[in-house]
Amino acid sequence: MSEEYQIGQIVTGIYKTGKYIGEVTAIKPQHITIRVKAVLKHPLQGDLHAPRQSDVLFFHERRALALNEQTNIPKTQVKLYEDEMPEYYESLKKVVDDQITELKNTDSDWAKQSLKIFESLKKEYFK
Repeated sequence: MSEEYQIGQIVTGIYKTGKYIGEVTAIKPQHITIRVKAVLKHPLQGDLHAPRQSDVLFFHERRALALNEQTNIPKTQVKLYEDEMPEYYESLKKVVDDQITELKNTDSDWAKQSLKIFESLKKEYFK
């Protein structure tokens, strides 16, 4: 059964490896466009095609989508959100801190490279 969405509704959406809360701004045949309002899960670092691998051609820095940035999310990755809306920067700080804690407890080259990126991102995000 497919969910029917309306402009203005608050939803969660998965974009690449991040998860966001946002407001529906457009409805397309295969996608929902949302305006980002909070972050539930920060994107993983590295190559999307080789998750959690460090031995890749280019180890990508993956940033979270910005406050009010709009993105198209496949309808299958969108769900209604009914809880209280967290503030964007508080939600971003929480997911970054959670990810850093998890990486510090993971003994792998991927975790070490990701941790370096997250420490750099944290400085940029929270100037």
